[in-house]
Amino acid sequence: MLSLSLRCKIAVMNTLYPMKFAPLFRDKIWGGSKIRELLGYDVGALPNCGEAWLISGVDGEPTLISNGYLAGNELNELVEVFMGDLVGDAVYERFGDQFPILFKILDSNDWLSVQVHPNDQLAAARGTGFGKTECWYVLQADEHASLIAGFNTEMDRDRYEKAFVNGQLKDILNVEQVKAGDVFYMPAGRVHALGPGCLIAEIQQTSDTTYRIYDWDRVDSQGKSRQLHTNEALDAIDFNKPESYRTNYQAVTNQAAKLIDSPFFSINLITLDKVLIKDYSNLDSFVILFAAEGSFSVHWQEETVETGKAETILLPAALGEVEIRPEGNAVILEVFIRPN
Repeated sequence: MLSLSLRCKIAVMNTLYPMKFAPLFRDKIWGGSKIRELLGYDVGALPNCGEAWLISGVDGEPTLISNGYLAGNELNELVEVFMGDLVGDAVYERFGDQFPILFKILDSNDWLSVQVHPNDQLAAARGTGFGKTECWYVLQADEHASLIAGFNTEMDRDRYEKAFVNGQLKDILNVEQVKAGDVFYMPAGRVHALGPGCLIAEIQQTSDTTYRIYDWDRVDSQGKSRQLHTNEALDAIDFNKPESYRTNYQAVTNQAAKLIDSPFFSINLITLDKVLIKDYSNLDSFVILFAAEGSFSVHWQEETVETGKAETILLPAALGEVEIRPEGNAVILEVFIRPN
């Protein structure tokens, strides 16, 4: 049910515009201080801020618009009202009233659990909504920072179960050293874990379903271990080993370089040192612009929306042409959903 204030606003002013959001911050046992100290976010009194949810349509945990006449309203409310004008006609037909992308920043001061996420089919069968495919873009990494992506040898279910039962799980996991600018695509089913010293932007399907496989024998302040999902994870794991777990790309100044083009989201990297005009009229999708380095502003009709480092702007599908102006140099992640 839409609030009376939102219905009144829509009746008077029904034009969409570039939108910003108030982030949600999450305290995590493995979290650190970089979201506050390096990115400048006010995370309040959280001692270990592990996640900043910049754009979220997760049920019960939506982000709120922070600019313009729609400020204070939930993202999914706007999807319900504006439908294809906000997200694109094909996107709305596929996902309905739930915004389909969850955009986070993660700061890992310790290892995250070794985990896996279900695909759409398994998630639907288990009644947990959509699956969870995600992508990591490394914003900053300490010396020797690493992460886990997949397996370091050919694997199948029997070999995996044997290693797990014998306490040899760590011996079969693939460890990757990371640096700023690295990209790792994590399709549903890929075993993974983020290591200490990593600050990343995470683009994922709107889902918070995670199966923990191993949590490094860690306990909280009350001596309790987090729940593991050994059996649930087993059916979710994709045992295939790709040629490379790291995404290779070539950045081109003042052009969009493709990072990921998947059924769940597409991501381009835009490196700017001058004004760029983008026409999204034929895309039929919303676009998220994220300041991975530097800052920029978006100009559309008479509107100007500024963004600082590690902030996002949502461009509704109906906007069409916009002008992106960097402040000096900027590196921008461009995220959208390509129609099937």
